[in-house]
Amino acid sequence: MSIAENVAGRSVEKESLDRVVIRFAGDSGDGMQLTGMQFTHTAALVGNDLSTFPDFPAEIRAPAGSLPGVSGFQVHFSSSEISTPGDAPDVLVAMNPAALKVNIADLKPNGILIVNSHAFKGKNLEYAGYASNPLEDGSLSGFRVFLVDLTTLTRKALAETKLGQKDTDRSKNFFALGMMYWLYNRSMESTYRFIDRSFAKKPELGHANRLALEAGYAYCLATEVFQTTYEVPPAKLPAGRYRNISGNSALALGLVAASERSGLTFMLGSYPITPASDILHELSNYKNFNIMTFQAEDEIAAVSAAIGASFTGALGLTTTSGPGMALKMEAINLAVMTELPLVIFDIQRGGPSTGLPTKTEQADLFQALFGRNSESPIPVLAPCTPGDCFHIAMEAVRLAVTYMTPVIVLSDGYLANGSEPWSIPSVDSLTEIKVSFRTDPDEFMPYGRDPVTQARPWVKPGTPGLEHRIGGIEKADGSGHISYDPGNHENMVKRRAARVAGIANDIADLEVDGPATGKLLVMGWGSTHGAIVGAVEEARQKGLDVSRAHLRHLNPFPKNLLSVLARFDRVLVPEMNLGQLAFILRGHGATNIDSYPKVQGKPFKIAEIVERIEKALSEVPV
Repeated sequence: MSIAENVAGRSVEKESLDRVVIRFAGDSGDGMQLTGMQFTHTAALVGNDLSTFPDFPAEIRAPAGSLPGVSGFQVHFSSSEISTPGDAPDVLVAMNPAALKVNIADLKPNGILIVNSHAFKGKNLEYAGYASNPLEDGSLSGFRVFLVDLTTLTRKALAETKLGQKDTDRSKNFFALGMMYWLYNRSMESTYRFIDRSFAKKPELGHANRLALEAGYAYCLATEVFQTTYEVPPAKLPAGRYRNISGNSALALGLVAASERSGLTFMLGSYPITPASDILHELSNYKNFNIMTFQAEDEIAAVSAAIGASFTGALGLTTTSGPGMALKMEAINLAVMTELPLVIFDIQRGGPSTGLPTKTEQADLFQALFGRNSESPIPVLAPCTPGDCFHIAMEAVRLAVTYMTPVIVLSDGYLANGSEPWSIPSVDSLTEIKVSFRTDPDEFMPYGRDPVTQARPWVKPGTPGLEHRIGGIEKADGSGHISYDPGNHENMVKRRAARVAGIANDIADLEVDGPATGKLLVMGWGSTHGAIVGAVEEARQKGLDVSRAHLRHLNPFPKNLLSVLARFDRVLVPEMNLGQLAFILRGHGATNIDSYPKVQGKPFKIAEIVERIEKALSEVPV
């Protein structure tokens, strides 16, 4: 701990920390997502490793001050490598009683609690379900509580402006952000630049937000409300060029890269749905990279348009979430039967039906594998981090055009909205995606097979001499003529299944982190990766014998999967569903599977998995 002189000439202690978790929480109109993202950008510029978890309310216009209307943003920033947004915040900024009620149980004991005291009265307390004022009844005695009248202080700071009270009060999030910048010794320059860009056409609002930001910083200087400030040094990450990226942005950029590497025009047919809509929004900005976007009138029209694009020689893409996947399934099966490439991105959310539309879940695995009529296997992939979404998008495109098949990518709301530093890959390091269209009519067979991939030829309509039928009715092997022959149907069903199963020869073996054999393997897929990595590291620090592995290819599995599982006494499978992967692994013959389900709309915490690891190891016979 050192002594630093602040600009007012007073001495304050400055303590160096390895990592900090901050959560901003308030009404959906309080700008918590914006506040959290600005702090995140600043942490990224400092060079911290970071991970974020935006938490959106499901209600579009929930009553102000109500529990359903609470919006949150958690950022974990560190001087060393981290894998999750953190189990529990060190600091909670609560803009009203509802935000406090929803989030206080997560705050660490003796954690810093900053509350907008102005909001803790009357109807606000009633809406939040408080019988008494928690700022006065002693219920917060286990925390370091700082009562700051953010509303009144912001109004005073903006008194010189001509803004009305409504616009003035909207700036109180920047007052809170200024306080956080002072507390953690952060520069405000990046936020100044953001304000100047965002409010270029409304300079009076930009000026107000600048004043509020500076007022929050100055308040900490003038009042000495905090006796200690904190510093989190830059992380020692591998050399490279980094940018902060969310999962949905990474998927979009992965598709742009895949379009460039393949030389294909991509056409995204999509219908807006939470939490997938950002991919449509972002891809619409890349028209100069042979990316076409089409916002359809419904989910069925969106996927059907994408299939039509693939028929013409472009690559069709479609984005959705669980309810939209259900609507798309008949059309996806058309792509199965016609053997056309198509990439479907399912950004999973809590269900069933509308369920928890802004919360995360991993419960669409069964739907992706089995949700279509008849025998219709499709390759299924899942990214494990926001940055990995870039690479999984490229892999999905590669498999789709190489094997002439639809491919499903299962991301989720946690990955889609969360962000992390992403090392921008060099163009030369990106996989080349080879595409060839049949142009030679000599001995052309519409359903003739490549001897290696078993894929049929891709033919652009209008190619001379290569006219052929296409549609959902069964085709004769080779010729592609309509066929109702029982033997041909069984043969074609087996051919389609074998083509997808053969992809196992084209993907990497499953790797194990830690001992290759032992008492316990923690196996995950998708967004459980970060919590599993953190939990296994913590368990090893306790001297426990545990390894981990993570699946990115869910159909087909890596060829060595069963042999890996067999080398461990028990395999713990944490999932944000009721055990879907565990069920499938048992169906493949694994007898040592220990399912660990969670369906709360929230990601796993490291501590939860550590506890389950300890329990599993205690039950393994010595």
